Amino acid sequence: MRLRGVNLGGWLLLEGYLLGGRNISESSFKERFKRVYGAGELQSFEKLFRNNFIREEDFRRIANLRANCIRLPFNYKLLEKRPFVYDRQGFLYLEKVFSWAKRYNLKVILDLHAACGAQNCDWHADSRGKANLWKSPLSRERTYRLWEEIASRFKDREALYGYDVLNEPVVEKDKLNILKEFYRQLVRRIKAIDKSHVIFLEGNLWAQRIDFLKELLEENVTLSIHTYQPLNFTFHLVPNLKYPGRMDGVFWNKSEVLRYLERYYKFGKSNKVDIFVGEFGINCRNNCHGEIDYLKDILKVFEEFSFSYTYWTYKAVSRYVFPDGIYQYLPNSKHVKREGPVFGWETYLDNWLNQKKYLTKFWRTESYSLNEEVACVLKSFFKTKRSR
Repeated sequence: MRLRGVNLGGWLLLEGYLLGGRNISESSFKERFKRVYGAGELQSFEKLFRNNFIREEDFRRIANLRANCIRLPFNYKLLEKRPFVYDRQGFLYLEKVFSWAKRYNLKVILDLHAACGAQNCDWHADSRGKANLWKSPLSRERTYRLWEEIASRFKDREALYGYDVLNEPVVEKDKLNILKEFYRQLVRRIKAIDKSHVIFLEGNLWAQRIDFLKELLEENVTLSIHTYQPLNFTFHLVPNLKYPGRMDGVFWNKSEVLRYLERYYKFGKSNKVDIFVGEFGINCRNNCHGEIDYLKDILKVFEEFSFSYTYWTYKAVSRYVFPDGIYQYLPNSKHVKREGPVFGWETYLDNWLNQKKYLTKFWRTESYSLNEEVACVLKSFFKTKRSR
């Protein structure tokens, strides 16, 4: 099955920029929230956010784009209350996802976006600057056990497609064997429970380096890459770059996109393994600099190489950097406050008790605007072969 779909980023793992703010870790934001309002209000905040940011109606919208799958990033803390003790409420959110996905004929890829200890040093691993997963055997064991619990609970769900076992790991070259052994253990332990569904292994260095995975390939194991190249353009880190055009000493056009991705195509071909592009996307600033042309070209290359793919991401508060959403929040409300000095999700710390009902409305996709150009391009590629 060729997968063509979207990521539900920012929901079961909060990311600052998707909520219009700084990229601090989810755990540090919640600690500050708890200090101000207490544990009970933090629990209320989490419940209200998760019940409104993504709802069943969003699955209908995704299906209307002709996507056939979603990739679901989550934080291990959603499911684990403390070591080897699991949170019933967290699993109920996944139950909802599988129910909605089945209703709208979508497949689900479960993506462990933030593992115990953190697999890289970035905010999206819920890290505070350290990747302690690779230093802590206990953290790795907790991750194995979590995936065993997930597989045991959901292996019979009709909508389940597979397990993306670790988002964007980063280890130094001399520690690569730790990552390889981690993957070996995960594959073995998941397959002891579920041999039917696909296990996705992501490359090192934010899902870019995959050569070391060759010896781990076997039945129902496939590879996931992420591509945002050229980063200064797709993330809008350098203003006024244009596509096609010269960036960082390279002239980027469709031929260069193809050349860059060809290494993955050749690896997949020679090793008889499918390639899944779990993340790609662009900061689409009204298509003033060729963003839509870039999106069309990279999708054409994916199709030429028979890659599966999921777009990052479904919805986001529109900002000037980082890939944004198919649905964008455009106003400058009191919960965005782009002028600062406090902006995005950190504004919740100032007005939570008096603004709950307004935040509920703000979080819902009805308050967001569809990026018509992005949606049109994606839909035209998604609809080519929407098979199960």
